[in-house]
Amino acid sequence: MKAPHLLRVEEGPEVFAPLLAAMEMEGMRAGWLELAEPEPAPSTLDRAVDGGALRAVAVGERGSVAVKRRKGPPVLGDLLREHFLGCRLVLLRGQPPPGAAEIELPRLTPAADGGWRVEAPDRAALDLSTAELVARLRRPRPWG
Repeated sequence: MKAPHLLRVEEGPEVFAPLLAAMEMEGMRAGWLELAEPEPAPSTLDRAVDGGALRAVAVGERGSVAVKRRKGPPVLGDLLREHFLGCRLVLLRGQPPPGAAEIELPRLTPAADGGWRVEAPDRAALDLSTAELVARLRRPRPWG
C-alpha cells in the first residue's frame, strides 16, 4: 500500500471540507491527524485501558472513538500505518510533542479565490484549484 501524501495545515477541518468532498467524489480517501492531546474519551474506555485492555472502543451511529495507551512520543510512520491505510492524503495539524521527531512537510493553505496554496520546502509555491490539487494528489510526487 502506498504511503499517503502529507500536508501540514493550521486551520480547522471545516476549511478543508471542499477539498475532502472533491477527493471523495473522485474515489480517493483522505484523513486528518491532529497532533494534540485528545479530548477526553468516555471514562469507561480510559478505565478499560488502565485496567489492562490493549484497546478500548466506543461505537455509535456517527462514528467511533478508540483509546490506546502510548509509551513515549508518537511516531508518524506508525500512526500512518495504524490509522490511515488506504488514504491518499493526510492533513496534519499541530506540532509534535517534545521528544517526537520533527519532519518538514509541505504546507496547505486556503487561497482567497477558493483554491489552495501548497508551499513545499525548496520549491516554488503552487496556487491550485481544488480540481488541480486533487489531480496532483494522484501522482507519486505531486509537488515536483
